[in-house]
Amino acid sequence: MKKATERTPYARMPLVLMYHSVNNRAHDPHLITVSPGRFERQMSWLRSKGLRGVSMIELLHAQQAGQARRLVGLTFDDGYADFFGHAVPILARYGFTATVFMVSARIGEASAWDGGPRKPLMNEAQLRAVVRCGMEVGSHGAQHLSLPSLEDDQLEQELKQSRATLEEMLDRRVPGFAYPHGHVTRRVITAVREAGYEYGCAIWGEHPGPHAIPRTCIGEKDRQLRLQAKVARHHLRWNMRR
Repeated sequence: MKKATERTPYARMPLVLMYHSVNNRAHDPHLITVSPGRFERQMSWLRSKGLRGVSMIELLHAQQAGQARRLVGLTFDDGYADFFGHAVPILARYGFTATVFMVSARIGEASAWDGGPRKPLMNEAQLRAVVRCGMEVGSHGAQHLSLPSLEDDQLEQELKQSRATLEEMLDRRVPGFAYPHGHVTRRVITAVREAGYEYGCAIWGEHPGPHAIPRTCIGEKDRQLRLQAKVARHHLRWNMRR
């Protein structure tokens, strides 16, 4: 992938959907979980519209080649074990791939942020297995910290340590980063780029560019009409000439 350059706020942005957990929803105070049945129906809807879900690196390569028109980026933050148990089998049935952004210092442990229920995270074997299934693994930081609050040396360590851990474990390049909590500033974007990441994924569209690609959040309530509206909103906001 060629080295990315920052773009203007209304530059063309690919459609990227953001998930976290695919599991039962018995206790989900932060609304980060989509049930497996709903997730499968969402993937079916994408395919019915002639769209194919792909990893971020595949999407960005296709965009550079002018071949991304029918592709949708699928991303999963945090690295929950249910990505391996529930999401990957469904993605495989549809011939889709995705990118999972892993919190590297908590591999094989459980989430411990936001004050919500602790959810198990993937272990080393599961991470290697999802890679063998064609999924991309990106970094979500080492500790899931809010990066703008860190001093420069702490920020650099958080970014580089996470990437090094994942690359050593998986024996492959880790080109992408997703900002924990969605917290992003221009200083943090610069640090991510200088740490060697080829792209970064944000949430709300602040400072949009290849190292802060906006994403559309998808949840349990997103049925066909809501999905259609969210896709249309993305194209109106990012892909119309201003």
